[in-house]
Amino acid sequence: MKKFLLYIIALFFAISCGNSYEEQKRLSRAERARLHREDSLALKIAVMPTLDCLPLYLVKEHVLYDTAKLDLRLKYFTAQMDCDTAVIGRSVEGAVSDLVRTERMKHEGVKLDYITSTNAYWQLITNHKARIKKVDQLGDKMVAMTRYSASDFLTDRVLDGVKTQSMVFRIQVNDVNIRLSMLLNNEMDAMWLTEPQATTARRNGNVVIADSRDLKQKLGVLAVRSEVMKDKRRKVQMAELIKTYNQACDSINQNGIKHYAEIIKKYMKTDDKTISQLPKIKFAHVASPKQDDINTINRKK
Repeated sequence: MKKFLLYIIALFFAISCGNSYEEQKRLSRAERARLHREDSLALKIAVMPTLDCLPLYLVKEHVLYDTAKLDLRLKYFTAQMDCDTAVIGRSVEGAVSDLVRTERMKHEGVKLDYITSTNAYWQLITNHKARIKKVDQLGDKMVAMTRYSASDFLTDRVLDGVKTQSMVFRIQVNDVNIRLSMLLNNEMDAMWLTEPQATTARRNGNVVIADSRDLKQKLGVLAVRSEVMKDKRRKVQMAELIKTYNQACDSINQNGIKHYAEIIKKYMKTDDKTISQLPKIKFAHVASPKQDDINTINRKK
């Protein structure tokens, strides 16, 4: 009788565990479906560890938006080509990028709309051990950049009409953190960097020999897939994002970049010394890129 009771108890326990396991699987599937549905409804923007993304990081971190109108999800990448892939693959609605990349994507059939230009700029910084002081000394040197991007375009511009003793070797290094590391570890002669990586490079004694701002062109942009602007629900989301993006720009301009040091450290993986030496940068409200800048890019293709 005792053995029989033990058998019944064991059987009951096994059935209970089986039901529990099946229930967990059912709940897990339901949870996955819920999360997938929420993600598909959210507005997803691909971002980089660069200062031109700071307004978006501020919007997200401080939840400046009306959550009933906008569920903003920032998808973090360290290489611009990965942002492009996310846009093309439709896993995000838009990305912070540059006009060279987005115009190329448009020519390849990706339909994009520009939400705003950004204040991104790039500096050509040389390894202090290479002792390069001028652009015409880049002959036989390695310049790190990304193909079909602002850094590639800017290399063309600064070398236009400049005679070097030998070929300039363009080395594709897509990840911005790896690119900076290669300069700091004396593995590269020169490279294009934007902020805050440019400040880190300068702080370590490396030399700026060219600056994209001298060309009087704004190449940074926030672009979204065109279909986003045709969908009523997405248009409400974008209107809310634009409103809060402008608010974030006002806050940064009023308080200064260093006021948001914790956000910069969190998303841009930089240190206090770099943040303390960041230049004063004004963040402008949402405004479409100038057609002259777009035309200049397209003439270079």
